[in-house]
Amino acid sequence: MRRFFTFLKWVFITCIVFTAHAYLTGNTHIFATLNNTILKGRMAPPVDTKKIFPTRKINNGTPQFWVEDPKLGKLNLEQKYSDVLNQYQSIAFLVVQNGKILHEKYWDGYSAKSSTNPWSVTKSIVSILTGIAIKEGKIKNVEQNVSDFLPEFVGTGLKIKHLLTMSSGINFKEQYKNPYGYPAKALYGSDLENLNKKYRVNNIPGKHFVYLSGNTQVLGFVIKKATGKTISEYASEKLWKKIGAEKPAYWSLDCDGGNEKTFCCLHTNARDLARIGQLMLQHGVWGNDTLISENYYRASVSIAKLDKLNGKPNDFYGYGWYILKYKGLDIFYARGIKGQYVIIIPSKNLVVVRLGQEWNNKKIADHHVEFYSFLDAALSLIK
Repeated sequence: MRRFFTFLKWVFITCIVFTAHAYLTGNTHIFATLNNTILKGRMAPPVDTKKIFPTRKINNGTPQFWVEDPKLGKLNLEQKYSDVLNQYQSIAFLVVQNGKILHEKYWDGYSAKSSTNPWSVTKSIVSILTGIAIKEGKIKNVEQNVSDFLPEFVGTGLKIKHLLTMSSGINFKEQYKNPYGYPAKALYGSDLENLNKKYRVNNIPGKHFVYLSGNTQVLGFVIKKATGKTISEYASEKLWKKIGAEKPAYWSLDCDGGNEKTFCCLHTNARDLARIGQLMLQHGVWGNDTLISENYYRASVSIAKLDKLNGKPNDFYGYGWYILKYKGLDIFYARGIKGQYVIIIPSKNLVVVRLGQEWNNKKIADHHVEFYSFLDAALSLIK
């Protein structure tokens, strides 16, 4: 019994020290991190994070419902593709060709109405919003200094383009497994603006590609300052209503009434994500509305001329979009952790959305292994 009470005493002391350290070092986010991961029996947050964080609604306007292809429901995937989709715990697989839904399937109780977190697919949507702000004249161009909107970057040489191409030189750290790394602090913390001010440009902007979520969070602050609106309000007015989204979307905030987490966390459904893909397939044009300029569109889906830290040239990233050539096809896509994908294949007039709960951490030429299987699955339907 004495040993038991001694054990309890040390547990109590450890908890007190841990709590004191969290408050003294400004790392109180760790409580929310643990509560939503380890204490829930998982090592990472789920795709259903709308219940975890406060949100701001992105209103839609008059829905423009998808036309269904006559072949919808009549095309079956080969077993090997179904096996891969099941293996990586897919929750949605949607294929749109020529503006019509060709194939649509959901798993585990999810449906066309389900709203989930596509994670870093959100970065590609923020890239679109940046292009919209430029076309409207709220931002002059991608060469404009970030300091014109955020004075803490005066004298750094940081430009809008550097945030879009992941070449800011800011000392963010993309450490997903570190509970004290930037992603955890940004996701579970309650003051993104104050958090970001703790980081500095300590390398030459525009020189090296280094994927950092903080870049897109800074870009979100730029859009907010440039437009005078919350980014959810701007997305509603200039994007969601324009593309005829079927459902409202919800953007996670750092606190009630706070700032949107623009590096992630715009909750929506597969059909409305397909609209984002369709918009990009149409070069940023929707109906009679040109949302982004042709120049911005082309730069978005073209490889940015940068070097990686290993000295090799960037060969897969533009303005928030991943780029590759596969089986003779030019492809670009948005990607989020655990395998959230919005894929565009222009020559096939094809948009593919895959949402799920797992992916393969191994990559081939900077693209995840399972991604190629999802590509093949979609292409097999249009032979």
